[in-house]
Amino acid sequence: MAWHEVKSGEEVDAITDVIAFESSALAAYGFNYHPVPTRYRTTYFSHIFAGGYSAGYYGYIWSEVLDADTVEWFKENGGLKRELGDHFRRELLSRGGSIDSKEMYKNFRGADPDISPLLRRRGLHNAN
Repeated sequence: MAWHEVKSGEEVDAITDVIAFESSALAAYGFNYHPVPTRYRTTYFSHIFAGGYSAGYYGYIWSEVLDADTVEWFKENGGLKRELGDHFRRELLSRGGSIDSKEMYKNFRGADPDISPLLRRRGLHNAN
């Protein structure tokens, strides 16, 4: 994320030591725990910066939001029951590209997608 926050031009040119930049960014985010060294360096994520993959990566995360919210819907409505599966198939799976995907999801869920279930799943949100 720190790389994406760097403004173009002089600020980019001022970064001459990638390891120092990474260390500074990790410290700023509170992830500089020396007993557990950084496993993945900046170059590990080069696919996110080049070749247009960043939009694809966003798509993967968005599909996880929809998945986690769908699982939450099933839980809220009593779990895996035939009528819920039928509703899921009728309102979402069988529609294909016949209507706008956001409208399709809202027809299924009865609300806009919510990111909270994904955040809870990843341990990034208070479960209350």
